[in-house]
Amino acid sequence: MTDPVSRSERSILAVIAACIIPSSVTLGQQTPPAIDWFTSYNGSRAESHGHYILECEDGGFLQVGETGYVGSSARILVVKTDASGGLLWQKEFGSGGRNMGNAALEVADGYLICGMLSRNSAILKLDKATGATLFQRTHDNGGADAFEHLTQTSTGILAVGYRQAEDPNNTFFVYGRGYISFLDVNGNLVSGRSVDEHLSQAYRVKPSGKGYVISGGTEDALQYGVIRIDPKGNILWSRTFGGSNEDHCFGMDLAEDGSIFLAGHTLSGTANWDTYTMKLDGSGNQIWERKRGNPRGFNPTWIHDETWGIKATEDGGCVIAAGTGDEYAYSDCDAGVCSDQWEAYVVKFDANGGLDWEETYSGGPGDDWAAEDIDLTSDGGAIVAIDNARFGFMKLRPFRDLGTLEGDLNEDGCVDSADLGVLLSAWGAGGGDLNSDGTTDAFDIGVLLAAWGACL
Repeated sequence: MTDPVSRSERSILAVIAACIIPSSVTLGQQTPPAIDWFTSYNGSRAESHGHYILECEDGGFLQVGETGYVGSSARILVVKTDASGGLLWQKEFGSGGRNMGNAALEVADGYLICGMLSRNSAILKLDKATGATLFQRTHDNGGADAFEHLTQTSTGILAVGYRQAEDPNNTFFVYGRGYISFLDVNGNLVSGRSVDEHLSQAYRVKPSGKGYVISGGTEDALQYGVIRIDPKGNILWSRTFGGSNEDHCFGMDLAEDGSIFLAGHTLSGTANWDTYTMKLDGSGNQIWERKRGNPRGFNPTWIHDETWGIKATEDGGCVIAAGTGDEYAYSDCDAGVCSDQWEAYVVKFDANGGLDWEETYSGGPGDDWAAEDIDLTSDGGAIVAIDNARFGFMKLRPFRDLGTLEGDLNEDGCVDSADLGVLLSAWGAGGGDLNSDGTTDAFDIGVLLAAWGACL
């Protein structure tokens, strides 16, 4: 530990803060990250819609979804980019229009893609370098069925999804019957099991200890549902969460300590659809839940805030990816921003459910965006799948603490007057950019003051 900050240092900092920090800024307030870069790609059909995105081991990004409309012209679409968003390859799969790409998993020797081909559950394995098909398997689990997500097991693959869909052309909730499938490493079916008693649609799966946690929606999407199974698929526990109206659960992630994060959107106790995020402990007990929406301040009666993806962050909190906009004859505009223009909506919660920051992102007037999924990136930022009628890739600048001391600009292990000197010398440039907004300014002084005197 260093000596406490001197009275003269405090006085100098107070003068600086009073002179250059706007009165509306709260010291220590986190500023939403800016867009680092954005790019988008289309398939062979008029529109393309991504559902899942991940950062790959080579630093590039993979997005999965479909091009065209399910039920008429859809093909599974997979797009691979480099670390800067440059296209490396893209592939399409399926015929007949009843095809859907739902999720992906990187394994040692390829990318596993899951979804639906000709209304049957499908799994494909693609070569990392070229996207060439290493294998393609379909399994008829009953009626219109699909795999929504997958994970590796000690002997192969566990895929989760649904069968007997009542609304098979819906790209989200199909009113089906939850089902899980154990596959070998080549995608061949070993065994299957219904989980319909607990989940109408099994949407996400994550390994946890010796078993797996699976989440999704209950019958008629009335509640969030979560189950834990052992390696053989036996139910260890089951939990449901929600209110008196529809609660649609789509996102799930697990923290290193076993905490479970769920995300989606709700009509329970809201004026219209709001984002609905919750944190559970490893046994499925709820720690907190939060509803947020209408970030642009329009009439909430008409605004949809719909969450599709979530990631646990290193600080014990999480970040969600959503879309916000209206789908009605109603429309209102404020300072050139209109409610019927959809924008990507990203929210960061801390470990206790407090709001760290929220932000909307768009491509400009008349360009509808919605965030469909999110993955954390190795530089402390995130990659977000954007639906702009194409596969949009939005890279957010770093906003996560990866183990360094925030404010320690000279990397001497402490935040003190030396770091203030570095910040002031970089004023107006990027060298002292502590809040990742692209420049060194008064907001970075606030971050520095909040960390003043801290040492590793």
